[in-house]
Amino acid sequence: QVQLVESGGGSVQAGGSLRLSCAASGYTYCMGWFRQATGKEREGVASLTTTGTTSYADSVKGRFTISKDSAKNTLYLQMNNLKPEDTAMYYCAAGWSSYCANRISGDMTYWGKGTLVTISS
Repeated sequence: QVQLVESGGGSVQAGGSLRLSCAASGYTYCMGWFRQATGKEREGVASLTTTGTTSYADSVKGRFTISKDSAKNTLYLQMNNLKPEDTAMYYCAAGWSSYCANRISGDMTYWGKGTLVTISS
């Protein structure tokens, strides 16, 4: 069992930045960030494998960066140039899927409780 604890959410104005963190209690092949806005389906934002392969949703490419500090076993999501449409609950997830780059929530085994990101215009 891997426990994931997110932090770093908050409220910022459009154009601002936030960095989300996810402390993991164990190791998996695939880790990622997902988000769910009110009334919408959960969306895979970014993923990262232990081999360093990253994947991003088109809506965040060039603005978000996923990374990991292996020594701390902590996953990060640096979010720049934030937009009101980025407002959502952000979840850290981890699993063993070989299709990590597809960012499919059903492929993830472990989930954090989420951290809220609110972007005002």
